[in-house]
Parts: sequence; C-alpha cells; structure tokens
Amino acid sequence: MKYMGITKGDEGKFITRYDIHYQTEDGQDKNYEIISRNNNISTYEELHGDKPDAVVLIMTNADGSKILLNREFRMAAGMWVMNFPAGLIDPGEDARTAAARELREETGLELISVEDIIGLSYSAVGFSNEMNVCVVGKCEGEIQQSDSSFEEIEAAWYTKEDVRELLKTERFAARTQAYCYMWSRN
Repeated sequence: MKYMGITKGDEGKFITRYDIHYQTEDGQDKNYEIISRNNNISTYEELHGDKPDAVVLIMTNADGSKILLNREFRMAAGMWVMNFPAGLIDPGEDARTAAARELREETGLELISVEDIIGLSYSAVGFSNEMNVCVVGKCEGEIQQSDSSFEEIEAAWYTKEDVRELLKTERFAARTQAYCYMWSRN
C-alpha cells in the first residue's frame, strides 16, 4: 500500500469525514472513506493518534457477581443495543476521571475502584480511527436514569446466567458482546 494523500470532507459537531487516497501493491488507485474525532487531519501520521478519544466502562458490583450493561437506543442502528457505559473524554480529563463522570451521568452509580485500564483499542477500525481505553472496575449505588436528554439509556445489573440469555436474544456492540461472552462462561 502506498499512501497518496487525504482529503477532508464534511465536518460535523463530533466527527469529520475523510477520503484517504492510496495505491495498492498492484498499482490500482483507491479511495478509503473514514470518519474521525480529529477534525484536522492532513498527513498520514495524523491518522495514528496516541491518545484515547473515549472510555469504555467494564464494571461489576462489589463481589463481581453482576456486570453493568446499558440497553441504549443507538440511532445509527435504529434500535436498542446492549453496550457498556462509555463516552468521550473531555479536555483536561484522564481516563479514570472520564470513567467516573460517564458512569455517574449514564447510570447514577459511583466508581469505587479501578482494577485495570486496558490500553488503546479502536471503536470501529473498519471505518474510524477513534480510540478507546477500557476502564475495568467496581461501582455501587442506586441506578438512576441518564441525565442526558440526548441519550436513551436503561442501565441494569446482570448475572452470568442473565448475560447468557441476553447473548441469544439481544443485539450487542461487538466489544461488549465479546467480553460478556467470556465473562459469562467463567
């Protein structure tokens, strides 16, 4: 693959569309469409960020017997999807601070411990360079409705048995599905 250039397309409030121009090894000119949280990419090197855009919260209750999942209406899918609580990291926040804020905003719960912060991963590498870190920990409190009128979220605790049933009947975000499958089998 030989990189030829990048052209900025439409810029929205949260994402920007780009066309990446390249040439295949057999000499064919190609165009690859992506979206990015970065609204100012002009070089190949700028495609490779080194900071997360968002946090994904993998939370259990205090004894680890239940996992926290959001049932969230996702406009891109046009339906309700099972997902971990997640959200963008605000300027000046680190992953732990963003995780505590997003958890409180989406579920009303309090982050009581962080057991691990899993390094950079891509949200949807097939069409976006958005990167996440997963914050693994425990939380407590009483689940409350999301404080955002822009998000329709129903948070709940699920046992391993509950999760095995959800995996048969509900649509999931891919990362949530993979993690929940493994968690529910242990």
